[in-house]
Amino acid sequence: MSGKGTILVVEDALGEAVSIRILTSLGIAVSQRLGLKGKGYLQNKADSLNRTAKGFPVFMLADQDAPNPCPPRLIQSWIKGRQHPHFFLRVAVMEVESWIMADRRGVADLLAIPLSRIPRDTDTIPHPKEFLVALARRSRKAGLREELVPRPGATSTVGPEYNSRLGEFVRSDWNIRRASAASNSLKRTIDRLRTFRAT
Repeated sequence: MSGKGTILVVEDALGEAVSIRILTSLGIAVSQRLGLKGKGYLQNKADSLNRTAKGFPVFMLADQDAPNPCPPRLIQSWIKGRQHPHFFLRVAVMEVESWIMADRRGVADLLAIPLSRIPRDTDTIPHPKEFLVALARRSRKAGLREELVPRPGATSTVGPEYNSRLGEFVRSDWNIRRASAASNSLKRTIDRLRTFRAT
């Protein structure tokens, strides 16, 4: 993949930040970015991007969101026919926040909370985004609480600076080595990327 780079397709800004950090850490360039329109966009585009991968590598990251379907079945339901080896579709279990929290020490320091509040296996957290916001509510940093936690009466489930603040953390402080030790789905993605090469 490192020769030509890859087309990157993601649900949202946070998924984009995580994907770019992973890809660049492995020396894989991003030549084009698509998405940022939610999971429905990815589902609608998956089959055509699978065909695109015949001529150019594609990396797509989606959230699992719910226990069913499991990642392999989700992928199969999005693609008609055989998945091209250069269409690299990965699923974060359950959401990309679980991969971020997998750097337990980094997130504990960011939120100023005890490390023990973050599970050792972050893939087991049923609703990672809600869990992360709940952790932020207990942060000793008032400014960070204001950024990540929704204000009283707000319709949003996250704070006004949620994506930008966590994106900044991912770009500057997220430790991928520590994170892959606490998230099997992240580790599988990284291991697969190490063997994925463009022709």
